[in-house]
Amino acid sequence: MSQSRAPRRRLAALFATVAAGALALTGCGAGETGSASGDTKFVQGTGELTKVAKGDRKKAPDIEGETLDGDTLKLKEYRGKVVVLNVWGSWCAPCRAEAPNLAKVAKDTKDRGVEFVGLNTRDPDKAPALAFERNFNVDYPSIYDPSGKQILRFPKYSLSLQTIPSTAILDRKGRIAVRALKELSEKELRDAIEPLIKEK
Repeated sequence: MSQSRAPRRRLAALFATVAAGALALTGCGAGETGSASGDTKFVQGTGELTKVAKGDRKKAPDIEGETLDGDTLKLKEYRGKVVVLNVWGSWCAPCRAEAPNLAKVAKDTKDRGVEFVGLNTRDPDKAPALAFERNFNVDYPSIYDPSGKQILRFPKYSLSLQTIPSTAILDRKGRIAVRALKELSEKELRDAIEPLIKEK
């Protein structure tokens, strides 16, 4: 291969990766279930909610960034807690539908060692996202990630978040224990969190 073709191929591969990431973010619908690698060793029910056995969990990336309120949030600072990481956008109808469920369960489980973190994406400025939080009484922090860079940090062959809304629930060691590629009901959320609260 000539030296001039190598940079072009690397550039083409980079564009393909970015395009794939952009396509992954276009979900915003309950009907999309995404796909997962055979290497994840997950137990799949409906294809929308995935639970991972304790010994097969992969570490979530140490995402961090500026929150909608202007603070800095680092996910690794939540180690020792069960973390519910919800990807949402103010423009997304299923996100609006599940927001009251997330807000309620966040309040009910905080004193049991559960922390909720939002990952706001594809909102061109903070104003609509802040209005969303006020309207749905969301009092947990959200990282502002308009371009979706944080989502793309989830490693290949892990249980990466592929649609919006998406929710990953991390165990106390920061490993991905549950992934939901759908709008979550209050019951589904509680049922997914409860076993992780009880884990030693």
